[in-house]
Amino acid sequence: MAHSKALLVLENFIDGKFVPSSSYIDSYNPSTGDVYCRVPDSGKEEVEAAVKAAKNAFPIWSSKSPLERSQILNKLADLIEHDLEAFAQAESKDQGKTIMFARTVDIPRAVHNFRFFASSILHHTTECTEMASMGCVHYTSRAPVGVAGLISPWNLPLYLLTWKIAPAIACGNTVVAKPSEMTSVTAWMMCKLLEKAGVPHGVVNVVFGTGAKAGEALVCHPDVPLISFTGSTLTARRITEKSAPHCKRLSLELGGKNPAIVFDDADLTQCIPTTLRSSFANQGEICLCTSRIFVQRGIYSEFLKRFVAEAKKWKAGNPSDPTVDMGALISKEHLEKVRSYVKKAQAEGARVLCGEGVDSLALPTGNQKGYFMLPTVIAEVKDESCCMQEEIFGPVTCVVAFDTEEEVIERANSVKYGLAATVWSSNVGRVHRVAQRLQSGLVWTNCWLVRDLNLPFGGMKASGIGREGAKDSYEFFTEVKTITIKH
Repeated sequence: MAHSKALLVLENFIDGKFVPSSSYIDSYNPSTGDVYCRVPDSGKEEVEAAVKAAKNAFPIWSSKSPLERSQILNKLADLIEHDLEAFAQAESKDQGKTIMFARTVDIPRAVHNFRFFASSILHHTTECTEMASMGCVHYTSRAPVGVAGLISPWNLPLYLLTWKIAPAIACGNTVVAKPSEMTSVTAWMMCKLLEKAGVPHGVVNVVFGTGAKAGEALVCHPDVPLISFTGSTLTARRITEKSAPHCKRLSLELGGKNPAIVFDDADLTQCIPTTLRSSFANQGEICLCTSRIFVQRGIYSEFLKRFVAEAKKWKAGNPSDPTVDMGALISKEHLEKVRSYVKKAQAEGARVLCGEGVDSLALPTGNQKGYFMLPTVIAEVKDESCCMQEEIFGPVTCVVAFDTEEEVIERANSVKYGLAATVWSSNVGRVHRVAQRLQSGLVWTNCWLVRDLNLPFGGMKASGIGREGAKDSYEFFTEVKTITIKH
């Protein structure tokens, strides 16, 4: 198609070089609705070249000491941090998130991912046992696996891409990464820094394109023994099917339908602002966002009144405006999908208390065609409603009442997902008790999104397979071997 403005044109990064593509995909600025970037529409040929480069680079990279690899990761972190503002501006424009969120969350976390794994790779230990009666000593050793295929999503682009690249290369693997075709710019910018950081050619290769073409070619490649994927449960099913003939090792971080449980002894002065953030941060486009809020009946009316009043204060608008709380959703199609859930809830008899269809959204002239939506709170919705069962992945949350602890645990667990949950109570015994019984890979009590990267991250049920973190990522990205010595 013809474009009136000069567009940013990305290129694949293979074997240390930027490689032009023969075909491209249009990428939109979510806050304006305009095409502003062209992304390579890669397929089998490009993936084959990237895998070949990664395979050739593996012997040298894997033979480097953990300290040598650590120093390179730290250098890359320094380079990204030096350009933090440029990365933040690009991430905000590409994804639609606010500049403040990109500046304070996305890019700092990407920097931290490299520094964290640069440190943790230096401190792992192996196991050793002795069988004195047999005159034997057993010990384990770990070695990198090979070429890792890394597929990252559009909601936290550089944040989640580096969460995969950092441990993979720290452990001595080489990688072929495929970011989302909707948010590829910061991955491309990172590639510009790799050589300066000292990353040898072929260690990190980035192939841009769709999941159906580039992603599937990567998953099906026989020389890629590892696949780490963050995205939808539906896509994960296809990855599992396609990788099964090759017996690939999979790490799948998938969707969530995360509950917040608010007991009547909760501190609402802390609970309400935090739950607003957990519901609407990054436009609700975080797999850990709260989309079901269960409030004990004795405080339900007060909570709802205060929660809705505060939600109405949230401002959606131009992501570059530092005063806005929410930017634009990722695409026109996704905006329509999120809106459709609100319409379904209304059709089922639920009440929309604020946001979509209730409050007017005033946007600057330049953002009139952007994909914006106000924070939306729904009440009087049934547990079996699609709004309570399916991942919406937008600024929509449902608030319902409960009576007893036993009841709310059963209701919170009554979805196919099990990624994260929050519990609000001043009763220490209760928060421990409830946390143990919730079917969630992460449970926060009286807080949200407080993360220690040393500890496992991941979900139960349809929310994924495997865990990520210092120890878990190390184990995923390495092969363990048991060696027995008889003396």
